[in-house]
Amino acid sequence: MIKKGEWVRIHKIILEPAERAPQVPEDTKKVPLEMWDKGFLQANANIGDDVTIETVTGRQESGTLIEVNPYYEHDYGKFVPELLAIDKQVMEIVFGGEK
Repeated sequence: MIKKGEWVRIHKIILEPAERAPQVPEDTKKVPLEMWDKGFLQANANIGDDVTIETVTGRQESGTLIEVNPYYEHDYGKFVPELLAIDKQVMEIVFGGEK
């Protein structure tokens, strides 16, 4: 049970594919318009329940509860050795050489 007031993420289908605007590209028309939002849970619930949240800006949103205490999981990828050489070149161009 996830308690009221916890920081959570919800998911909601805004438009089904058939409801998409006619001017939308063909590949976009094939998928639903989806929303993910984060906020404070307004009542005790379990993952998968339909819930209401309050966002940090005070909006009320509803959707399916998918995660508790969400966080960013992205990164900038693996190390690229070529960037070290580029860094030296930029320093040379901008500052006229090394320190």
